[in-house]
Parts: sequence; structure tokens; C-alpha cells
Amino acid sequence: MELIWWLAYVALGGVVGIMAGLLGIGGGGIMVPILTSLFVLQGVPHEHLAHLALGTAMAAIIPAATASLLSHHRHGAVDWQTVRVITPGILIGTFMATFIAALIPTRGLAIFFACFMVLMSLQMLANLKPKPSRSLPGPVGLSGAGLGIGGISALVAIGGGSLTVPFLTWCNVKLPRAIGTSAAVGLPIAMAGALGYIINGWATPGLPTAALGYVYLPALLLMAPFSILTAPIGARLAHKLPVALLKRVFAVMLMGLALQMVYAVFTA
Repeated sequence: MELIWWLAYVALGGVVGIMAGLLGIGGGGIMVPILTSLFVLQGVPHEHLAHLALGTAMAAIIPAATASLLSHHRHGAVDWQTVRVITPGILIGTFMATFIAALIPTRGLAIFFACFMVLMSLQMLANLKPKPSRSLPGPVGLSGAGLGIGGISALVAIGGGSLTVPFLTWCNVKLPRAIGTSAAVGLPIAMAGALGYIINGWATPGLPTAALGYVYLPALLLMAPFSILTAPIGARLAHKLPVALLKRVFAVMLMGLALQMVYAVFTA
């Protein structure tokens, strides 16, 4: 693999870590469109572009999700009872959605990803937050929520925070505990998603030789450690920079990246 691709993956991991530490936002929204563009430049067959980007991003989230879970657990911010009840639904929803993703053409996945990111960006720009209006549902309701959160997360390669936190705060869970619980849920999402994409791409012809299913190992191994290294830098910057303004800028950037991904797959 040419040196320039190594450097691109290192840089992408570093940027993802900084943004995660600075804004508390997972890296899927950044990784997927940029990975798609890099795979286009590397000559990956068109039909595998989005699947390989989604699978690689899900696998790259695992180390950061683990570190985030441990950090929130040390601060006592994880509602483990809720995690235990919602996780089976999360695992099933995430894993099964990877099989659905495998049946969707690259352009369809790119359009779904772009639509979701635009909606999420608009929510960030408007700073819309659900008002606490109910209590947490029972096991059946939590399982259903887990299925939905996991399914969407697998299709857009996110750790679930942008869905889990609003759901929990809507159910009258205090924000710090909602964030901590969401962090704990992010690990099974990432693991089930990565495993599903590996299985679905296992015998697929035309993938790069260094791919494990739909997970491109060189990108994973270069992005993951650098995202972990730079996350503390972003966390420190969060105390010095206007985070509210940066979130609005980031929202616009997410929309731009999502639209660029659609352009890349339609013109590849």
C-alpha cells in the first residue's frame, strides 16, 4: 500500500479522535464519507464502496467505545440495569441490519447515510432536545428501542449516541447518566456491527486483499490507535474553545461530507 494511503488513514484517525473528544460525537459521520472517497481513489469496486466504509468504521469505533465505557463506569454514570435490558435488542438489531445493508446497493446506502446525517446536522444546528415526558419503558419497550437504535446504527456506522441519548433523556434519565449509559451501549453496537459486516463480506469477490469481510484492516489498524491518542487532546480543547459554535460548524461539515459521499459513489 502506498505511503500516502497510510498517512491518510493516520490523519483521519487523528481528526476523528479530536472531534470525539471535543464535541462528544462519534466518528462514523466523518469516517464513512472520507473512507468512501479514499476507497474510490484506491480503485475499490463500486459495488463494495459503502459496505467497506461502513464495516471499517464500525470496527474502528470499538476501541474508542471501550475507552468511553470504562471512563463513564469509573464516574458511576452508567445505568447497568438499563444496559442489561436494552443490549439484547441492540445486538440483534445491529447484527441483523448488516445483512440488510449487504443487500442494498452502494448508492442506496449512500443516500440513506446522507439523509440521516443531514437530519442529525439540522438537529444539532437547531439544538433540539426532547423534553422529558415519560419514564423508561419495560423490558419489551426497551428491547424494541434497542432493535431500532441498533438497526439504524449499523446502517450509518454510529455508536448509537445520537439516538440513545435523546431516547433516554426523553424517558427522564438525567443527561450525565444518559450519556454514560449510551457510552456503555456503544460497545455492543460496534462489536455486533463489525462482526456482521465481516460475516456478510467474508466470501465476497472483488474486495481488497487486506480486507476481512467488509472491514479493511490497514485502515482499521491505522485509524483506531490514533483516534485514541488524540481524543484527550480534543477533551482538553473543549475547555478552551467555544464548543457551541464548533458544533454548528461541525454540523455543516457533516452535511458537506455526506453530500460529498453521495457525489463520490454516483460519479465513481
